[in-house]
Amino acid sequence: MEIKYNEEDRYYLAKKKVENIKGFYANLTSYIGVNIILIVINLWTSPEYLWFFWPLLWWGVGVLFHGLKVFEIFPVLGKDWEERKIKELMEKEKENKKKWQ
Repeated sequence: MEIKYNEEDRYYLAKKKVENIKGFYANLTSYIGVNIILIVINLWTSPEYLWFFWPLLWWGVGVLFHGLKVFEIFPVLGKDWEERKIKELMEKEKENKKKWQ
């Protein structure tokens, strides 16, 4: 069952996608900027212990998953998966109602 979108719906979906991409790039930019500052602070104050690695690593994991979701590379996080899951849940609900009638 394919969903037919009119022009207004397609515009809204495209606008939402652009907003998500902008959000990802803002996240990536702040990740790079803040981590450069943390590296400088770390190397300036305590170069014998490199603690900047930890926020770089864990925030990087978050940025990675954000990018996978926004660019729909990871199928479980993508729009197609959401559509299939919604349809599946609607069908289950329909079957449950029929069962109790």
